[in-house]
Amino acid sequence: PSLVRRFYPRADGIVAVSDSAADDLAEFSRIPRERIAAIWNPVVTPSLLARMAESPEHPEWVDGDSPVVVTAARLAPQKDLETLLQAFARLRARREARLLVLGEGRSRPTLERSVRDLGLANDVRMPGRVANPLPYLKRSAAFALSSIYEGFGNVLVEALASGCAVVSTDCPGGPREILGSGRYGRLVPVGDPAALARGLEDALDSPPDPATLQRRAQDFSIERIAQAYLDLPLA
Repeated sequence: PSLVRRFYPRADGIVAVSDSAADDLAEFSRIPRERIAAIWNPVVTPSLLARMAESPEHPEWVDGDSPVVVTAARLAPQKDLETLLQAFARLRARREARLLVLGEGRSRPTLERSVRDLGLANDVRMPGRVANPLPYLKRSAAFALSSIYEGFGNVLVEALASGCAVVSTDCPGGPREILGSGRYGRLVPVGDPAALARGLEDALDSPPDPATLQRRAQDFSIERIAQAYLDLPLA
């Protein structure tokens, strides 16, 4: 902290990845907020779109008659996947659905126990890390993010680029900005399984236009973000 407060003010320009992150940096560093620009991450690139068009290595994970809800996250407390499992249990009690959890981490034993305790063993798949998660987003009915906080949330942009309906916690960080305050995806309170379940059910019942989501994703293209850096006023 002392080095940040000493050296950051000497920079000609200071950039954070979201307005929320910029607010936090200003408070932490004691730098005037107006000196900190917010420029989003350049998530959408030609390589991302090419990888998204690939066939999934395990198509059976997303094939079938019942809709698939997918998430991609470290299995860690920050991601609050326990709330997602509880929400999915509520959703599953009302309709056919499956949950695909892509990612690995130290919370796996706890989450696997919750899957069993909630009676979801036949409907939840946790295969760990996959080389390319993007085709699974493209072929799922909804993407869920249950985090307690995020710096930005690249995976939300990836979900938008895939045309997948998005439901996210309205956590500190980038989700509200990425989703246009709810215009491009449903925002629900942090740590609220009932609200997350309702959001997922709404997304499955009334999916958004994929083309609208994909157009929003272009706001995070490498071309637009690079231009934002080129336009950054320097001291």
